[in-house]
Amino acid sequence: MEETTRAVVLHLQKCGEDKAVVWLYTENRGAMSFMARMPKQRRAGTYATLLRTLNILDISYDYRPKSKFQKFGEVRVAEPFKTLPYDPMKATLALFLGEVLYYVLRNEVRNEPLFQYLCYGLAWLDNCQRAVANFHLVFLMRLTRFLGFWPNAEDWFPGASYDLQSCKFTKMQPPPGASLVPEEAAILPVMLRMNFNSMHLFRFNRMQRQQFIDAVMRYYRLHLPDFPELKSSQVLREVLG
Repeated sequence: MEETTRAVVLHLQKCGEDKAVVWLYTENRGAMSFMARMPKQRRAGTYATLLRTLNILDISYDYRPKSKFQKFGEVRVAEPFKTLPYDPMKATLALFLGEVLYYVLRNEVRNEPLFQYLCYGLAWLDNCQRAVANFHLVFLMRLTRFLGFWPNAEDWFPGASYDLQSCKFTKMQPPPGASLVPEEAAILPVMLRMNFNSMHLFRFNRMQRQQFIDAVMRYYRLHLPDFPELKSSQVLREVLG
């Protein structure tokens, strides 16, 4: 059955000299994987650029429900990025967020509001002309709304720890690795007040920003099965440092 949809590229993995598996999050079916033939010689670079991580595509394909990998028909970029692949800071954020989204969405079912959020966030980052050092924090915290574990920060009180498993502030110290200590927990209500348009007004030093992204990653690992340590975290740390 011939289908068309928009899709966000999550990951590409080469298989031999002329094939690659491409994982997409699609508007009409959620997570899907495709087997793509990678043309040799001059067109190879163009095709690899087309399937760059986080690109937003318009694709057609012959859907086969029993097939592990679908096959592309037509593929084109739906919304060409102007700065995201070329600005060093934005490209680093895209590298990190692409790895996060691959592990978060590779088994996710269709969720149109989630898809719209991905497209909106990526377009916003591409067009932003202000400081973007807090973008990944805002993006990942707001992503939890669509994944079902948005933090509850309304009950914060001075000296509280935050239980990442139950998503509550507490006087008791939860188990190590499953909580934010009071110093970290106090930042959470501030972080949840940020949005894309206001994030440049919030100032964090290198240590605060790193502490918080580490906490966000712990939070994701507690709520999502098989969410690993990320290879791109060190690159992000060095660039933001």
